[in-house]
Amino acid sequence: MSDLYIAAGGGGDALGTLIAAHALAADPADPANPADPARAPLIATYAWERPEVDPAAGGPLGERDFDGLVHEGGGIRGGGFAAFTPATRARPPAGSTLPALAGDLPARLLLLDPARGLACLSRQIGAMAEAAGGGRIRVVDIGGDILTHGDEPDLCSPFGDALTLAACHLTGIPTTVHVAGLGLDGEIGERLLLERLGGYRPLVPDRETATAAARALAWHPSEASALWAAAIHGSRGTVRTARTVIHLTDTSPGLHPLPLPEAIAHNVVARALVAERPATLGAAADVSHRLTGIPGLESERARTSQRDRPTREIAFLDRDTAMKSLHEAADGTDHLTLRHAARSLGLTWTDIPALRAVLTTDTPPSPAHPVTAAAPTRVTSAVPRCRDTGVLRGVAGVPAPAAGCPRRAGTARPGSDAEHEKITTVSAACCGEYRCPKDWS
Repeated sequence: MSDLYIAAGGGGDALGTLIAAHALAADPADPANPADPARAPLIATYAWERPEVDPAAGGPLGERDFDGLVHEGGGIRGGGFAAFTPATRARPPAGSTLPALAGDLPARLLLLDPARGLACLSRQIGAMAEAAGGGRIRVVDIGGDILTHGDEPDLCSPFGDALTLAACHLTGIPTTVHVAGLGLDGEIGERLLLERLGGYRPLVPDRETATAAARALAWHPSEASALWAAAIHGSRGTVRTARTVIHLTDTSPGLHPLPLPEAIAHNVVARALVAERPATLGAAADVSHRLTGIPGLESERARTSQRDRPTREIAFLDRDTAMKSLHEAADGTDHLTLRHAARSLGLTWTDIPALRAVLTTDTPPSPAHPVTAAAPTRVTSAVPRCRDTGVLRGVAGVPAPAAGCPRRAGTARPGSDAEHEKITTVSAACCGEYRCPKDWS
């Protein structure tokens, strides 16, 4: 028996939701949570990726866009739902990280398919909650844009979160919204979010909890979830992301609860969806567009420009060239995300594991085993047993293993010219050799 967890915005929110689920399951101050810490949580998520992952992106993928889903309760058409397995594949030209996440996250990932409209989505969530057996829904948002008023200047993608809130409201099932890593998605500032969250006391996960998503964070292009994990591990300062500069503060590790009615009271789009009950996904997206000026089904595509297209192959990248470029890409910030590092070097997000290898060893990836969008190869870090949160820390030092790692070090690698020429990484865990997913689709 467990509560149902929902990754509010899709994309990489499933990684942060897993961390939140582990934190809440271990929280002795939360008697309403019946979760068994040893049981893998059920996490429902949209298959809603950025265009760099899903070239066909124009909204969330649905049941019809995948092969190999596991259907329960008659599937989505029959009033049930669908789940991912590592064998699930997106049908080309669509792309999704969720099948790989199903293999690398200790959770069961369920598909939120809004293609048939708000009412159908609500029925899916109800069926999922019944299967979980906990009697409560916990919506997790990484960053805080789920509390949008619709007029924030940096708001980018409000529709998915609002649709989730409205669908949960229609189920009638008790629901709590948990906001993690205030402001880490770069859409609403930390101070403003603290005002909207009122006096609710946040839960601060410990470092062990954050390691739950370590395997996936080593390769996934998510930035907000990676930043939250890095904050939990103690990182502070400025971070250059693919879109903006984020500040990691002492508030960043917090997981803030809010009752569903209060979250909906803040979210102008969710209120309208509850009131208007649009019959189709397109009509619901039109409501969001009307209220925020942001196209509900095209906002992510608008954020990916032609300059973000890959221009280089990782097999031919040498460490010195990479280091020089990343010093420039950091632009005075304390850290930068691996996603931004890959973009800065003209690489794709699927090159992230190999890029980590380049940055931690003088031996480049073998040209005989190129990393491609279709099938990345196995890559072993130069610091075995340690994984990253997806954030490159500082532009000084050596790869920083997690506490307790037998290879933990704090000085420049022998033979280096100077410590300032090295990059450290925020390590999430010491948990075996890094394994890259075998298939991406």
